[in-house]
Amino acid sequence: MQGRGELIVGLDIGTTKICCVVGEVMPNEINIIGIGTYPSVGLRKGVVVNIESTVESIKKAVNEAEQMAGCEISSVYTGIAGGHITGFNSRGVVAVKGNEIVKSDVDRVIEAARASQDSYCDRRGDIGA
Repeated sequence: MQGRGELIVGLDIGTTKICCVVGEVMPNEINIIGIGTYPSVGLRKGVVVNIESTVESIKKAVNEAEQMAGCEISSVYTGIAGGHITGFNSRGVVAVKGNEIVKSDVDRVIEAARASQDSYCDRRGDIGA
């Protein structure tokens, strides 16, 4: 049997159900090799009202996907929605020495963008990233 390709896992935390999907990354496609769903308990309109129940629902969906895929899940890409979730673009600008952008330039521009985000959140009274 050939070895497995890279695995990628998605987790959707919804008000009515938690869904977990495991995909095996192949050269030209992603094969779904595991799915787990469980009723969402502990959420109301996308807001966690009971953390213990929410965690238990997530664990059960993930466990079901692990069993189907025959793997252990250690990280996921998570989606959650609700009226309290907001997103925005932020910009960072830094000077670059020479003609080539290096990792330290990228690190500095990300930090500048985060500072812009923190400033925005402070003005709104939100919690920053």
